[in-house]
Amino acid sequence: MFKNVIVRRPAKSMVDGITSNPQLGRPNYELALKQHDDYIEALKKCGVAVTVLEALEEYPDSCFVEDTAVITRKCAILSNPGAGSRNGEAKEMLPAINKFFPDNRIEYIKTPGTLDGGDVMMVGDHFYVGRSARTNAEGIRQFIAILEKHGLSGSEVKLELVLHLKTGVNYIENGNMLVSGEFVEKADFVKYSKIVIPEEESYAANCIWVNDRVIVPSGYPTVEKKIRDAGYEVILTDTSEYRKLDGGLSCLSLRF
Repeated sequence: MFKNVIVRRPAKSMVDGITSNPQLGRPNYELALKQHDDYIEALKKCGVAVTVLEALEEYPDSCFVEDTAVITRKCAILSNPGAGSRNGEAKEMLPAINKFFPDNRIEYIKTPGTLDGGDVMMVGDHFYVGRSARTNAEGIRQFIAILEKHGLSGSEVKLELVLHLKTGVNYIENGNMLVSGEFVEKADFVKYSKIVIPEEESYAANCIWVNDRVIVPSGYPTVEKKIRDAGYEVILTDTSEYRKLDGGLSCLSLRF
């Protein structure tokens, strides 16, 4: 069960954030703020304490805190984001992490290793990590070594099409995994019960499990129904403005 969540308010500069989908248009900042408020309320409904950090105008993508760290039950691992414009974000996260973990339980991914937290999926004490344009082989090597130092384990998943691992696959506990696109047939996940997301709703493969509830992006009725049919209570929240920056539900928080 999760007890704590860390989020960071979107900066006004988010309208200039990184995107591979410019055809969706620039984010509406005021709407993004409202959606962030609603996201925080959805998390609180799941019984967690939410730490809200101030916006960082110098980092347009800094609301996507998931990429800055991976928090396990044994330690926190500060990442080294693969996009150059985001390199300083992990350091900015350290004061918040320090409130929950002492220095001897905080680890670091170091250059030349790169790692985005969006490429890491936790399944119990095992962590799948995607090798992507943002997470390289050295980053994965360091990450797995840190996990093993703390009695945890990890394995690499090679990505073919998506930006991050959790763009297309997300574990929602109880042996169930949301999968879309290239992940439907991936051998790495053959032992899990798969809830297959149709291509036209692939964005909604990025849902988050928080204490027996699943937060689902609004506007994807097939995904919502499949998750409800699997026995979960669903909370809907709109992330349309974050989708314009390649961001989903998991990207906006650190849950531990």
